[in-house]
Amino acid sequence: MAQLTLPLFPLNTVLFPGGLLPLRVFEPRYLEMVCECLTHDAPFGVCLIRSGSEVGKAADTFPVGTLSRIGDWDRGPDGLLEVIARGEQRFRIHSTRVRADQLVTARVSVLPAEPEEFVPPHLRRLPELLDRILEQAGEPFSELTRYPEDATWVGCRLAEWLPLPMLEKQELLELTDPLERLERLHERLPDLLR
Repeated sequence: MAQLTLPLFPLNTVLFPGGLLPLRVFEPRYLEMVCECLTHDAPFGVCLIRSGSEVGKAADTFPVGTLSRIGDWDRGPDGLLEVIARGEQRFRIHSTRVRADQLVTARVSVLPAEPEEFVPPHLRRLPELLDRILEQAGEPFSELTRYPEDATWVGCRLAEWLPLPMLEKQELLELTDPLERLERLHERLPDLLR
């Protein structure tokens, strides 16, 4: 497993591999991080906050997150930096360091990609549901390249979009079996789509 050191962006959301995450960046530590990442085409890590908050003092995060790169950026009408982060591979944190400006950097191992699996016939409803969700989501999500046969892609997108508690999304991120993720999502649908 490849190891690297990267800055973390702790958030109250979970980013999955292949996903898009719009961000409005205003804190100096994250503005500097975005500039560094853009200059060096370097990734940063997105992790769900376990305790603390998105602003102010450095937050404590869950140990598994997602590498992300800046896919697009612009200055918003209010002057804030608007960024679209693209999720790449998952990683596991081994150690962290908090800088004086409260930016957290972490030593991480990049986790292996999940095995390639097709969506099984009894779960064909899931890609159809996902297609409807993405169409209603609007840009940039409706323009994602779609892989309706790929169990990992379908499971990750549904885990992002279905109204699940963040802890459950984190559990789904940490799974390494794409078919188990799909089965869990399928079991939850009756409760979520009432």
